[in-house]
Amino acid sequence: MAMLENRRKKNLIALSLVAPFVLTFALFFFYPTVKMLELSFTNAPLIGDGDWVGLDNYRRLLSDRLFKTSLINNGYFILLTVIPTTAIALCIALMINRLSGRIQALVMVLFFLPYVLPVSVVTEIWAWMLDFQFGVLQPVISLFTGKPVAVFKNPDWVMPVIAAVTIWWTNGFNVLLFIAGLRNIPVDLYEAAALDGATSRQRFWRVTWPLLWPVTALVLTLQLILQLKIFDQIYLLSAGGPFNSSYVLLMQVYREAFQLNHGGYSSTVATVLFAIIAVVSVLQFQLLRIGGRR
Repeated sequence: MAMLENRRKKNLIALSLVAPFVLTFALFFFYPTVKMLELSFTNAPLIGDGDWVGLDNYRRLLSDRLFKTSLINNGYFILLTVIPTTAIALCIALMINRLSGRIQALVMVLFFLPYVLPVSVVTEIWAWMLDFQFGVLQPVISLFTGKPVAVFKNPDWVMPVIAAVTIWWTNGFNVLLFIAGLRNIPVDLYEAAALDGATSRQRFWRVTWPLLWPVTALVLTLQLILQLKIFDQIYLLSAGGPFNSSYVLLMQVYREAFQLNHGGYSSTVATVLFAIIAVVSVLQFQLLRIGGRR
């Protein structure tokens, strides 16, 4: 009897600890997700009820040129950011890991500092530096192009420049992840490899890279999810232009919901984006995990 009461107490304690998370998850994630899925089958406005239209919104999506353009732009942005930001963060982490003491701490702070800035500040900084008339970086651009370039109004420049801004802004967190991974690698392995005559390059490829692969897979997956959800920088720097060359899926969700009051259709776009993020991120993580075992 005493054991039964003790077990009940433990179960009650466990439930009391889990309940806040479950309630928060149900209220702020599960319910909105279900509601979004339900709205995607209606023609409802942003606020209010609508009529059930079945799969009409999804059929409309297949012929929506703006949706196709947004999807292609999202894919292009992923190519510009996911692998480059991971490679840059790894190189920075390897260099920082060779430092020690206050110098290492100072360099880590310098690289992490942009990450704590809000997106509005980041975009203002870069909009000023890249301003067509007064930007301090326009002379650098002129060295390669022969003339200043309005980068946020040029279809060829806008996405690569926003990708560079994003990498500069977010890479500090990835650097910290890689540094944490490097510090978890036992020093004995490097000493043993050095005794066997391994060069620094061989130590990296035979010791560092295999043991750092789980962190690399995590960074790649996080970056993929984040860049599929890109919105803030593009909205503030280019507003999707010029000529929709930087228009992405979340901008279409915003436009349909808040500008055109199409709550049902915007939910359809958001549902498809949610499915893409879930499927692609899970597939990538599993493929990276399989690759890490080889």
